[in-house]
Amino acid sequence: METREHVVAPKKPTLTPKAIIHQNFGNRACYVVEEVKELPQTECPGLSIPQMGPCLYRCTLQLPELSVVSGTFKKKKDAEQSAAEIAIEKLGICTEAIDPTPQEAQESLVSRIAYIFSEKFVVCDHPLSGHIRATLLRKGDLCGSIPISVIAFYDAKLFSLCKCINPEVESNPFLVISYIMNATANLHQFLATSERHLWIRRLSPYPQDIIESLMKENGSQECIQVTAVHIPSSVEQSIEAVTLHISSREYYLDIIAYELGFEDASNVLISRNLGKASSETRLFFTASKSYLLDLSSKFPNGKETLYLKGSLNVRASYFAGQDITGDAILASIGYTRKSRDLFYEDVTVRLYYRMLLGKTPGGIYKLSREAMLASELPSRFTSRANWRGSLPRDILCMFCRQHRLSEPLFSFHPIKTTSGLSGSCLKVAESDENVIECVNGVSVTSPKHSDSELFKCEIKLLSRCGDLILSCSPKDCYKKQNDAIQNASLKVLSWLNMCFRSMILPFEQLYETADNFNIQIYFKNIIRDILAGQSTHNGQLNGIQCNNLVESIYMNSSCDMLGNIVHSLKIEGPYSGVCPSNGSLPCIRYSVSLAVEGENLKEVIEVCDEFEFEVGIGAVVSYVEDVVMQMSVGQCAYFSSNLLTTELIFASAGDSVKMLASLSSKDCCMEYEISLIRVAEPPEERMEQALFSPPLSKQRVEFAVQQILESHATTLIDFGCGSGSLLEALLNYPTSLKKMAGVDISQKGLSRAAKVLNSKLVTNSDAGGQLTSIKSVILYEGSITNFGSQLHGFDIGTCLEVIEHMDEDQACLFGDVALSSFRPRILIVSTPNFEYNVVLQKSNPPTQEQEESDEKTLLQSCKFRNHDHKFEWTREQFTQWACDLAARHNYNVEFSGVGGSADVEPGYASQIAVFKRDWKLEDDVLKHADEHHYSIIWEWNSKKE
Repeated sequence: METREHVVAPKKPTLTPKAIIHQNFGNRACYVVEEVKELPQTECPGLSIPQMGPCLYRCTLQLPELSVVSGTFKKKKDAEQSAAEIAIEKLGICTEAIDPTPQEAQESLVSRIAYIFSEKFVVCDHPLSGHIRATLLRKGDLCGSIPISVIAFYDAKLFSLCKCINPEVESNPFLVISYIMNATANLHQFLATSERHLWIRRLSPYPQDIIESLMKENGSQECIQVTAVHIPSSVEQSIEAVTLHISSREYYLDIIAYELGFEDASNVLISRNLGKASSETRLFFTASKSYLLDLSSKFPNGKETLYLKGSLNVRASYFAGQDITGDAILASIGYTRKSRDLFYEDVTVRLYYRMLLGKTPGGIYKLSREAMLASELPSRFTSRANWRGSLPRDILCMFCRQHRLSEPLFSFHPIKTTSGLSGSCLKVAESDENVIECVNGVSVTSPKHSDSELFKCEIKLLSRCGDLILSCSPKDCYKKQNDAIQNASLKVLSWLNMCFRSMILPFEQLYETADNFNIQIYFKNIIRDILAGQSTHNGQLNGIQCNNLVESIYMNSSCDMLGNIVHSLKIEGPYSGVCPSNGSLPCIRYSVSLAVEGENLKEVIEVCDEFEFEVGIGAVVSYVEDVVMQMSVGQCAYFSSNLLTTELIFASAGDSVKMLASLSSKDCCMEYEISLIRVAEPPEERMEQALFSPPLSKQRVEFAVQQILESHATTLIDFGCGSGSLLEALLNYPTSLKKMAGVDISQKGLSRAAKVLNSKLVTNSDAGGQLTSIKSVILYEGSITNFGSQLHGFDIGTCLEVIEHMDEDQACLFGDVALSSFRPRILIVSTPNFEYNVVLQKSNPPTQEQEESDEKTLLQSCKFRNHDHKFEWTREQFTQWACDLAARHNYNVEFSGVGGSADVEPGYASQIAVFKRDWKLEDDVLKHADEHHYSIIWEWNSKKE
């Protein structure tokens, strides 16, 4: 369905070295692949932990004339191709394929047709031979008559010859029919054709022994029933399943013709195979002979003519990527080289919608996850370890194949980097572009680096004719080629997916959004044709009176809108305290059913026993993630939603008839049941827990408890309390604290904190309150960089592992606001020591004898501890920040830490600064009239209890 101003001959696929060797030697070529053991290489010098070296392969190619040995490669196929390439060079084999001229191709076309109807061809194992044998069993005048469309689409050599005659055959394969008719005219003494019907047959019958052999062979076959899908030409009619009953003596194309309203297969046309190259899934339809024979003259306006006559089947055309007229049958049936028997598989309505879904980037991802109603194409590539489903690069390649484009071209641009002035910013030499490290896949700025090589990836999409359609050149750089390629691929996919999901926006408006994704479009017409299917793709619903489709709400959903999507939410089960957080990997068990309100009608659509996803990257339907974030491990959630996407329902459901009946109801909805099975902690916790016992988080709490005991503090404020882990932990220790408060900007985190603290306080209260003297706990919502009198004057303030989640300038601002306005008597600030990452990430810490350049190289190989860290400071940077801050606000500062030792390189894993001031009466007097009011999210008071 492409429209171009000019037609260029498609580039002939280049034969691989192995294919060339096979052409010349066949089975005489013997490849022997062996595994090569090599010493492991590591990016970190002096690594003491044993590591497995890369698995490499070497290939020996043995030919009758010589034997060659390849180099070593990571993949076996690369080693084989290398050995073949060496052999070709040594033997001097010409690798350039010479295409025949149009005149030579026409002569070869006549010879090929004559061979197809020879006695030798009918007994060989060829897909087209199976059709000839089947037609010889027909009765009456049609015995031995082969539809021309069958010859055109089941013989690859014949099709290739027609492309040499006219390159337009690639974009309009039905031109082959006219070339076959013209070539058959030169064989009038050997073959007969029909003026009324498009078929060819031999004038002389096949030998009797061949016919008798076919009769015996076919007598053992039983009648078969094949499920297929009927696609009406009118979009107002629904897609429905049909059953083809084929007896042992019937030609299956005749049965399909009957379903389409014709007497025999003469006028049945066949599409290209859909899906994989080996697939026998095709569309079968009909068209008038006059249209087919006049294609060569009417081709430029053929599609417009079809539109005017109203005969174009827009759904089937989009599905096949070529013009389909009238009603169509989608079936997986035909003859193959593997067997002389008829091959067939059932094609259901569910499979139709799954194949349709596979033409969009988001749909390809959903299919790879087998979760149509839960998964979404993620908006960010964090890391290979956290990614679930097909990788972005693989999805992009699949998308190009589905739309008959060339394989995408990936090009890398290495960039040399130099050390920047700031400890948290890496500059590109002679470039204004950002340098991005894939720290668990998230783009973050990097600490000081010595000169190194980073990568940018550019992607180009080309048509089959070699025309450049679009290019994507992201400005971000990555330390690994794979991270660059996956992130660039995801940018292209995200833009295409946005276009496919936009039902209302015109193409020109979508075209303008390409710049936001660093995409430049060169052939608007090709992109427009690819996206033209979006109206058809979403228009599959036109035949269904479904009043609940609110795709636009889903696409633009906000927190307020989500409340309108989810109804009757109920979470059951005890609160375990293990909750998902940003970056974690929760695993859920879910089921989705289609129900009709007020009726006892409920059909299960989709069930998944284990579905794991990463929080915060859009890998799951937004309202499902919103519900899961309110749960703890072991709990179950039940809710309903009126947000129905019919094509996804049909792609998941097994019984399309029941689904259609339910969707036709005005009161249908989807009911969800979700169980949270487990939650994998973010990478930082996993790394720390592997090395420290007790974990660093507990050690930080114990450090804060020690400060409380020494200072006899009675009030505490936790800046950036998150889910309340510190406040909850303090309830386990006997301290002098009477009042605790927490402040955070996340409502979800505060909600979880309130649940945890309430459960803990109630338990302690029931136990007699022996462990704690806490009288009051309060949680505030707000930014810790804004002053509010509610947070003023606490004895002790804590800010543990918080500032690295802020932008560096915001972290500095917090320090000023905390010491100048909030003014706790003691402020404890902890943050990761970046220098310790070499230990956490399985490297050796630098020794005293190492030179400074070696230390920088070692640090350069490290990542941040978590993907949402905006920066991580070295000991020197942290000390400088804390000393300057204390001096400005008349505080004293002491340095300590947990995990490791201050006297042993590289210091503490978590570095801590303790700011202290002497108490003065005037310090308790508020000096700021302009202040921010914090909202109270939750409050607990022992007197009320």
